[in-house]
Amino acid sequence: MVTHTVTNQVPPLVGYDAAEQPVILEALSRAGAGHAVDELHEVGRLAGTADALGWGDRAEANPPVLRTHDRYGNRIDEVDYDPAYHELMRRAVGFGLHGAPWADPRPNPHLVRAAKTSVWGQTDAGHGCPISMTYAVVPALRRAPDLAATFEPLLTSAVYDPVLAPPATKRGLTAGMSMTEKQGGSDVRANTTHATRNSDGTYSITGHKWFTSAPMSDLFLVLAQAPGGLTCFCVPRVLPDGSRNPFLLQRLKDKLGNRSNASSEVEYDQTTGWIVGDEGRGVATIIEMVNMTRLDCTLGTATGMRVGVANAVHHAMHRRAFGAALIDQPLMRNVLADLAVEAEASTTVALWLAELTDLADAGDREADALRRIGLAVSKYHVCKRGPIHAAEALECLGGNGYVEDSRMPRLYREAPLLSVWEGSGNVAALDVLRAMAKQPETVETFLDTVSSVRGADSRLDGAVDRLGGTLTAVAAGRPEEAQYVARRVVGDMAMILQGYLLLRHGHPAVADAFLVSRLGADRGDVLGTLPTGVDTTAILDRVTPKVG
Repeated sequence: MVTHTVTNQVPPLVGYDAAEQPVILEALSRAGAGHAVDELHEVGRLAGTADALGWGDRAEANPPVLRTHDRYGNRIDEVDYDPAYHELMRRAVGFGLHGAPWADPRPNPHLVRAAKTSVWGQTDAGHGCPISMTYAVVPALRRAPDLAATFEPLLTSAVYDPVLAPPATKRGLTAGMSMTEKQGGSDVRANTTHATRNSDGTYSITGHKWFTSAPMSDLFLVLAQAPGGLTCFCVPRVLPDGSRNPFLLQRLKDKLGNRSNASSEVEYDQTTGWIVGDEGRGVATIIEMVNMTRLDCTLGTATGMRVGVANAVHHAMHRRAFGAALIDQPLMRNVLADLAVEAEASTTVALWLAELTDLADAGDREADALRRIGLAVSKYHVCKRGPIHAAEALECLGGNGYVEDSRMPRLYREAPLLSVWEGSGNVAALDVLRAMAKQPETVETFLDTVSSVRGADSRLDGAVDRLGGTLTAVAAGRPEEAQYVARRVVGDMAMILQGYLLLRHGHPAVADAFLVSRLGADRGDVLGTLPTGVDTTAILDRVTPKVG
């Protein structure tokens, strides 16, 4: 008797163009970025191959290894990565997913980079960390024009050069960020790392950083207490004379996910750094970098959602139960459509924020104000939704989704990171309150924007009216009362923004499902509780992988 004939199992989701995503292609078309479609498909075709997915598998399965000393006992403080990690980095840099947009003269460079990053992101999330920080460091580094003149061409270079060497001698650079400490965490003003000025204008930095991601990067922005207060510094791994800057790696973090990326604790011991910005203005300087990485947190979560949906839909198309394909069973269609709506709304707002970055970089002050408030609310809400979404997508595969071979556990472990990174949920929500207090004009811009389609949908109109009343009450109340309701207020703002964007730009079926369930409140307390009447066929057609 044959007992090992395999039936009713799902073929691998491989050999397809991961850029065949209507929500991404439509965003490029709206912005007039059609010139980038061919290169987006180049990224997508590679991202869908067995080779590229295998690089991600190997980089995750073989995490970085810390080497504090060489065989002779010399301190070297290096991290060894699997070759697959370096291949992922080489491809990402070659595709321009790092600092390239800051030097790209073509239209919409930040939107194009966001689209390509989102497509490539399905291969591996970990290597995206140094790629993201290299992208984000450029606007902050411009606070030190001499440093920017030297390093920006290398941060935007299309060459990945992983060798530790004096930065100015390399063909390309990657960058990192080192802010948080044991006693402070997100409260960076509690930092105790200190810096003293030297006669040559450099500073000597001493202290212990609790989290420094991608420690083999060439440059780091570091916060330390200088005589004038908390200040931002640029710290190279290798000094111009070729000697190693003291950068003592204490250990690599044993993390829940993101295992292909090294996150470390670092001791600075009279480590040389160059000032970026003014003394005492460290937070204001490094926030330029933080904001750009927050954009990537939103984008990364949306990417994870789309990957989860693609795998869930692919599974449901090929798996049969109770006499029919899962994709044809009404309750499964409800779950899949709800997951797809969430992913499309999140991707839409992330790409819109990247588009606003292009406008803001060109000097559009209204776009900059809208980007600041939109980024703050979206980073909070989209990233909080990530783990919920990943869990439901995994469950669509049943027990198969709980097995590492499916890659769904990796997606699930990755999901909480992007909510924690650059300020956990409470920090992000409170940042919105601070922005509302310090820059009330950004709130006015936000309300004017989401009200610009008034009359098009009563559910959005009602939600905007309720939000206006809530914001008035918050502004008139005591600070502790505002803090208490911050998550609810910021979450409402985020969903209203997504509803506005879908109503204005999205597919009608997706927009209607979002508005009725998220703003019309016609849903249950979990994903998969959309009301009847939703066009699940149109929604699912948009997210079904085109394999073969």
